[in-house]
Amino acid sequence: MKLATLCYIIKDGKTLMIYRNKKENDYHEGKWNGLGGKFEAGESPEDCAIREMKEETGLDVKNPIMKGFITFPNFDGVDDWYVFVFVFHDFEGDLIESPEGHLEWIDNDKLIELNLWEGDKIFIPWLFQEKFFSAKFNYENGKFIDHEVIFH
Repeated sequence: MKLATLCYIIKDGKTLMIYRNKKENDYHEGKWNGLGGKFEAGESPEDCAIREMKEETGLDVKNPIMKGFITFPNFDGVDDWYVFVFVFHDFEGDLIESPEGHLEWIDNDKLIELNLWEGDKIFIPWLFQEKFFSAKFNYENGKFIDHEVIFH
């Protein structure tokens, strides 16, 4: 089982995304993703989100807003992933050259046109809603199968 965060910085009608093209043996290679990563020992979801954003973007984010929780059973063929989804509107600093891939501000109305995981095309619009979501996205061998969601 893996615990992770998935984070989106939103500003002026755009969202910061990463095109995964730098890491060796990257399961996400060639796809656009939000940012984030695995928890370190003792971290809360917010601690992990803030740390990962600093490491991957160079930005100091503040006031995390938890938008949802996603379960990805056996996502990578090995582990179940449990992912806390955050958005940030408050940040300081300058973008760095990310070790994970190419960072780019994407117009919010163009997000689902990117080469995303199929499930991301479903949940990204939920980031802009007031409701909290709890979802499960099923993939098999990297292919989207189905999903279920409850809004709170």
